[in-house]
Amino acid sequence: MRLYRPACLIAAVCLAVPAYAQTAADAAADTAAYRAQGEAALERLKREPVPPSRARNVIIFIGDGMGVSTITAARIFAGQAAGKDGESFETAMDALPYAALVKTYSHDAQVSDSAPTATAIMAGIKTRNGMIGVGPEAQVGNCASGKGQLVPSLIGLAQDRGLATGVVTTTGITHATPASAYAQTVQRDWESDADMPQAAKDQGCTDIARQLIEGSTGARLNVVLGGGRTHFLPKSVRDPEHAGKSGARGDGRDLIAAWQRANPNGHYAWNRAQFLTFDPARHTRLLGLFEPNHMQFEADRAKDPAGEPSLVEMTETAIRALSRSDKGYVLLIEGGRIDHAHHAGNAFRALTDAKAFDEAVAAALRLTSANDTLIVTTADHSHTLTISGYPVRGNPILGAVAEAPGKPQLAMDGKGYTTLGYANGPGAGHDHARHDPVAVDTAAPDYRQQATVPLSSETHAGEDVAVRASGPGAHLLRGTIEQHTIFYVIREALFGAAQK
Repeated sequence: MRLYRPACLIAAVCLAVPAYAQTAADAAADTAAYRAQGEAALERLKREPVPPSRARNVIIFIGDGMGVSTITAARIFAGQAAGKDGESFETAMDALPYAALVKTYSHDAQVSDSAPTATAIMAGIKTRNGMIGVGPEAQVGNCASGKGQLVPSLIGLAQDRGLATGVVTTTGITHATPASAYAQTVQRDWESDADMPQAAKDQGCTDIARQLIEGSTGARLNVVLGGGRTHFLPKSVRDPEHAGKSGARGDGRDLIAAWQRANPNGHYAWNRAQFLTFDPARHTRLLGLFEPNHMQFEADRAKDPAGEPSLVEMTETAIRALSRSDKGYVLLIEGGRIDHAHHAGNAFRALTDAKAFDEAVAAALRLTSANDTLIVTTADHSHTLTISGYPVRGNPILGAVAEAPGKPQLAMDGKGYTTLGYANGPGAGHDHARHDPVAVDTAAPDYRQQATVPLSSETHAGEDVAVRASGPGAHLLRGTIEQHTIFYVIREALFGAAQK
């Protein structure tokens, strides 16, 4: 993976997001080299100026489920994929100069799901698992309880100030994290009207897809890119890409057609070829829905029948489109399928998507200036992925633990074990019998890492995650903070004290 340096307009800006001279191929080889490396890092840190306090633009990157163990494993994975020393490799996110640890518990849970954690980042409050954009005074699934408890998102606040806005994700666009940008609901699973009980409809609650097309925030989004076509199409309409699939809506409404009518100068795309014809000089808005449900994992994207844009391509297009705004923009970008791969106990796809996520961060740094754009990267929650054993330096991160090249370490049952594993998940098997990973290809795309507790789906984890940032206001992200503090830092950078 290539290391990027952002476009620098003035010398001070270049210092704000340092471009590391050392590459992984130049990893320290002896004591003197380590000392020189440390001294150089110290001097760089001493020279870093405090960034400006006010931002014109904000890009919020959320790696869904990208805990610290995933960050570390993905760094090694990316370095090794580039034929370099993975342990000392430096990613685009590593170059961001400010960082903090983030507490991820929700209002009612020690370990959160994506709905309340995304709400914390985007709306500044902790709420209950399962709810988006609604205060903790409401009850999950109780439509009436949410009345009067709706909270605005950063996207909505930015729109009220005249800023352009966008949401990009590799999941369905109505999934919890992207929905936190524009939707308010007591049940994250109400993605279409077909998912809702009649009582909720009678009480006036609206599904997430309708909120995207008709809601006060959703309807004003300039760029929307992700998956999830099925929630916007009626059951009577067949999917344009997959034979045998059709829409999910029970109300008979075609919300994609409704968006096109409301945006005559907008551009709709459901495949990569159509996406590439978007012209920000001609098209005022962009809606891309590239799958009936979630987009492909990065490892599988090339095999998609109709073709899908990469996260990097969607990021670059969104930035170029939103940059035409005279007043600035706020953009939410989610690497959502990191989480899904972890739930499947599949580290290969989780790390491949995390690597693609970092490349999207690199693209954003390259296309923006640290003088006016705050870039924040974080995770909503972690997963139970562990990095363990005592593998030799350079051991393949997806491989079995080896104490020396060709010499695997053995557990008490006489079998090897992998560096990466999960505390729970499908990799445990139902019969509790443990296969010997030394005898199989643990780097294969479909390999499931072994797990301790057998579950059909691996779970989230509750430890702190990292937030890392550059640009105006980034210096306020430091120490150990509550997750909803991120919202207030971003709001301060965008609007200053006037928005309080």
